[in-house]
Amino acid sequence: METEVLSPDEAGLSRAARIVKSGGLVAFPTETVYGLGACGLWAEAVAKLFEVKGRPTFDPVILHVASPKEARGLWARVPRLAHKLMKRFWPGPLTLVLPRKPGVPDLVTAGLPTVAVRMPSHPVALDLLRRAGCPMAAPSANRFGRLSPTHHAAVLEQLGGRIDAVIASGPTPVGIESTVVSLVEDPPVVLRPGGTPLEALRELVPNLRVEARVGPSASPGTLPRHYMPSTPLFLLTPGTSEGSEQALDRRRCGLLAFRDRWEGFARVEVLSPQGDLITAAANFFTALRVLDQEGLEAIVAEPVPETGLGVAMMDRLRRAASGKARLDPTRVWIRPRE
Repeated sequence: METEVLSPDEAGLSRAARIVKSGGLVAFPTETVYGLGACGLWAEAVAKLFEVKGRPTFDPVILHVASPKEARGLWARVPRLAHKLMKRFWPGPLTLVLPRKPGVPDLVTAGLPTVAVRMPSHPVALDLLRRAGCPMAAPSANRFGRLSPTHHAAVLEQLGGRIDAVIASGPTPVGIESTVVSLVEDPPVVLRPGGTPLEALRELVPNLRVEARVGPSASPGTLPRHYMPSTPLFLLTPGTSEGSEQALDRRRCGLLAFRDRWEGFARVEVLSPQGDLITAAANFFTALRVLDQEGLEAIVAEPVPETGLGVAMMDRLRRAASGKARLDPTRVWIRPRE
């Protein structure tokens, strides 16, 4: 793939918007660093983003919007305080977390019921968002573990030949990442300090809490919490059953399959009939959610190839697994994690 270098003018921005609308990836400047943008309502486009960045796990990603109205279309409810914060601090480096609407892909939120949204202030970013006509997932345009790029040349150095285009706008105003505030909790809590000062936020939110979290979070940039099914999940392993294992009827279990539809289960969700890891990743959290809502005794997860995005999926399955499972024609043999 040859990465197009686009000018931040009418022709370049129109071309970039067409790429985003077709499911491609475009790097563009924000007021802090260059972001790697994909249509945030297209799960497979977001999966490509994870693949290109080489992120080892699925973090929640922030959706970037062109207006407060667009943000309100992503949230299931918008309290009065959210309106006040948007009026005061948008556009700018403030991300707000609220319950999401069903149309937001599970991959964007890592399966969480909330979505993080912000409106950037860089004029090129805003122009692109308006032309693309969709919220854009846009983490920093770098390979995982590398420095975030503040110039389009740095984007090309890391991602040239791996993404569709970069908008060549030169250096960005170097700053820190956006401040992330969760409005789901009462009082509101800062999940990640950033470019919007806490002192300014407290003028509107006097009881604002700050939590330097090292555990579950709805925010990128902290240790992510991912969707864990409430139904016990067991990772399928080869071999025959052993005497210490418990037997379950297949008809009371669900199967998370990679590419083949197995018989005898109450419900089967296939991640990718073609065996494509990007498609599988795009369907991963949604498939788990569907199985979790079926009232099953257990979910059996078939391993996926541990290359590319398969590494991230297997990381999530191992963390979620209650133990291991083996199969015979009618039963599921489970061994809980010791």
